[in-house]
Amino acid sequence: MGVDDCYNIRDLRRLAERRLPAPIFNYIDGGADDERSLRRNTDVFDDYELMPRVLVDTTKIDLRTKVLGSEIDLPLFLSPTAFNKLFHHDAEAAAARVAEKFGTIYGLSTLATTSIEDIAKVNQGPKLFQVYVFKDRGLTREFVARCKAARFTAMALTVDVPIAGNRERDYYTGMSMPPRPTLKSWASFVLHPEWSLNMLLHPEFGVANVRSSAQSGISGSISVIDYINQQFDRSITWKDAEWLAQEWGGPLAIKGVHTAEDAKCAHESGASAVMVSNHGGRQLDSVPGVLDMIPPIVDAVGGEIEVICDGGVRRGTHVLKALALGATACSTGRGYLYGLAAGGARGVERALTLLKAEIERDMILLGCNSVSEISRAHIQRRR
Repeated sequence: MGVDDCYNIRDLRRLAERRLPAPIFNYIDGGADDERSLRRNTDVFDDYELMPRVLVDTTKIDLRTKVLGSEIDLPLFLSPTAFNKLFHHDAEAAAARVAEKFGTIYGLSTLATTSIEDIAKVNQGPKLFQVYVFKDRGLTREFVARCKAARFTAMALTVDVPIAGNRERDYYTGMSMPPRPTLKSWASFVLHPEWSLNMLLHPEFGVANVRSSAQSGISGSISVIDYINQQFDRSITWKDAEWLAQEWGGPLAIKGVHTAEDAKCAHESGASAVMVSNHGGRQLDSVPGVLDMIPPIVDAVGGEIEVICDGGVRRGTHVLKALALGATACSTGRGYLYGLAAGGARGVERALTLLKAEIERDMILLGCNSVSEISRAHIQRRR
């Protein structure tokens, strides 16, 4: 089975599971505690039904939308995700190239294995850099300067990781950075020789964007959870968000917002968008699925600030449901990471090809010619 035999994101997930050692696959796939929020993020879409209009001329379909200061060719972009070299040796650059090809935003994580500058070399399109605030506060100012020089178009401040969530799968599988076989995991690495060989042939691994800071790099082998708990600054407040908005001076999203109250605070701090997100169910478990958070946040700040649905998107209908509830756009992380793990750039391209085709077909069936026509008249809560 190859990526061309995959007909949905679920198929790409299965292929990724075949190709990755267990610690690596479960790092992508897992959540916190009992993984209720992880499951809820996708399951919540089933609680809503689309209400199509018929006898509408849908000869011309326009998927374009404007978000984070850029007009993009579909209402979906690539959310920032960490440590992409774990999943494929072409790492973040593979996804960045595909994002430009599809005319959408590529999000680069602070915890990427590819630098800001190297992504700028392979992607001339709109790019977002996601910021974690380290205890070494000088890094944040450095990130802003480097992103300006590399012509990134937007930033996102992640605010839901003051401490790492309880990601139990990582404990069970012995996940560490760089990945090292342990008594728990050696058999899985042996049974995935292609992945293991590529890791041996491309051995350089690190947090590419923090190498200027001796105290913030990866030294030796460490778990992801321990690295986060050692490095991230738990003292940040809305004052820091205000400072970042002023320092950056461009489109800024606050990523990890759950409530209407915090969405209002984001707007007051100078942000231009909120990414409604529970970090893929990897932080606080038992928070709502992302889609359920969209209506109250839109009702509170819609029209004043962009609202981005970041969580659980696996289908074109998921994107349409979020838009119908008032989201400006959606972003996906696992949706393209499964593709990356399944086949590098070809896998990412397959993921976006499938999702784009679903969005376009589903808009025709919904009776909408453009993203701007989709409204709450097209959706209802399932009775």
